[in-house]
Amino acid sequence: MQYLPDLTNRLHYQGIYPCPICRVGQIQGMPLMDALACEACRHIFVADLEQQLLKMTDRQPPLTWRWNGKNWVGAHLQGVEWGWMTWIFAAAFVILPTTLIGVAAYTFPPTPGSRLAWLPLAWTGLTFLLHFAVIVWLLMEFYQFPLRVYLRTRRRRLLRR
Repeated sequence: MQYLPDLTNRLHYQGIYPCPICRVGQIQGMPLMDALACEACRHIFVADLEQQLLKMTDRQPPLTWRWNGKNWVGAHLQGVEWGWMTWIFAAAFVILPTTLIGVAAYTFPPTPGSRLAWLPLAWTGLTFLLHFAVIVWLLMEFYQFPLRVYLRTRRRRLLRR
């Protein structure tokens, strides 16, 4: 079933919309330009009003979103697809090193009651967390998610309340 956009709330250069990148700022038209900009993360966008598309122009290839009348749908890169093989490699990057460290810790356990008996379990957990953090970091870099701007804006909103 295909979602039909709300025709009363179509994308145009005079509107104010939530930012699809940082999700905390708002994008609106830039004066004297056919472009939109976010007031929080400072990204610049160009809209295709006929197809209700928004393209992020300050990266190559540009990210593209579709406006459905209420929010942005999908962040797609032109010419780039995330296949199942990419996700298998990401999962293997997290699971295989963690399993290797865990099996070594299980096979060669420390002496019970020793000062460093906690180290193999902590090392296994740290291996998982750091490899998972690398995958998250790569996704954030790929999609240009401004974590610092997001956290700063969230902190400001919490302090206002």
